[in-house]
Amino acid sequence: MPDEQMANTGGQSSHPAPPSPAARPLDTIDRSILRMLQTDGRASIRSVAERVHVSRANAYARINRLIDDGVIRGFSALVDQERAGQGASAYITLKIVQNSWRTVRKQLTSLPGATHIALVSGDFDVLLLVHTKDNRELRELVLTRIQSIPEVLSTRTLLVFEETNLGPEEP
Repeated sequence: MPDEQMANTGGQSSHPAPPSPAARPLDTIDRSILRMLQTDGRASIRSVAERVHVSRANAYARINRLIDDGVIRGFSALVDQERAGQGASAYITLKIVQNSWRTVRKQLTSLPGATHIALVSGDFDVLLLVHTKDNRELRELVLTRIQSIPEVLSTRTLLVFEETNLGPEEP
């Protein structure tokens, strides 16, 4: 990671996540750094250090520790899906065969436009967020790709009319 500018790693950290040791507690400086990087993942080490009132070396060490500990999993861009040509968005709920989560997750991650997948409790098992060019592409994705997965028992599609990403609160 360069001293003055953190590299955009496409959502993936260049440091592999450790095999889940006990998490180290985060102090107020760590939390301030996290809020700042969530707001601006391109912030320079210098600006992070100035905003949280620590030295550049301390800020650099803390950010690297947060990456090494798996707290920071990567850096990415927030994309306006509509301006990027993905005018249709939907949440799709899925009921799946019991104990098939890993198999279904693997297939869902390969879907074009899938941006978030969660195993949840309640009336359905999986919540999937997708972005597609238009409703025709969305229809094909649901009817052809998702419903053809053998472990998927049923789906329900919820069209998104408008969305707002909620960022971290300013310190």
